[in-house]
Amino acid sequence: MLDHPALDHLVLATPDLDATVADLAGRGLVTSPGGAHDGLGTRNALADLGDGAYLEVIGPDPQQPEPTQPRPFGIDGLRAPRLVAWAVRVADIDAAVAAARSHGVDPGAARDMARLRGDGVRLEWRLTPPPGTVPEVVPFLIAWGATEHPSRSAARGARLEEFTAAHPDPAGTRRRLAAVGAPDVTVAPGPAPALRALVATPTGTVELA
Repeated sequence: MLDHPALDHLVLATPDLDATVADLAGRGLVTSPGGAHDGLGTRNALADLGDGAYLEVIGPDPQQPEPTQPRPFGIDGLRAPRLVAWAVRVADIDAAVAAARSHGVDPGAARDMARLRGDGVRLEWRLTPPPGTVPEVVPFLIAWGATEHPSRSAARGARLEEFTAAHPDPAGTRRRLAAVGAPDVTVAPGPAPALRALVATPTGTVELA
C-alpha cells in the first residue's frame, strides 16, 4: 500500500444503479459488480481508472430493506446520477486524521467497514465519514490495510484523464485540501461546490459531473 496520500476513488451516486450502469456502458465506460453494503441499503459497481484509482457507482439496493438512516452520499434525494465525492487513500488513517486536525480540519473519526464481493471475498477497510451534504470538494479518507484494493478486480479499459473541482471559496478549499493531504486538484471559482471528471474509454471520453 502506498505510504503517501493518493486519489483512491471517485463516487458517482445514482438513484438507479442498474440504469446508470447501462447508460455508462452505452457510452463506453464499462463497470463490474462490486457488492452490497449491508445495513446501508446500497450496492455498487466499479471501474478501474488506472494508477490505483477506481470509479464507484453507488445506488440503492432493492434486495435490502429500507435502511434506518439516510443512504450515504445524498442518494435518497437524487433524481439523476451525480459525481458527489472522492476519497484519498492513506496508509495510517488515524495519523492522517490527527494531522488534519492539527491544521484546523476535522475529517471525523475513522470507522470500520466491510462488504462481500460477488465472488464471496470479504473486503475490509476504514474510512472517515462520507460527506453529509453533496457534492463535497474535500475528500474523505480511506485505508485498505491488508485487503486487496478494489481497483485490482474492477472492470478494465478506462482511464482518468482529468479531475477538477469548483467552489465559491477556492482559496479556503485549497487550504482544507492541503490539511487532509489531498493530491493536487485544480479548484476553480464556482457558484456552488462541484466535481468534474473526464474518463477515457475505448470509444471516447465520458464526462462525469
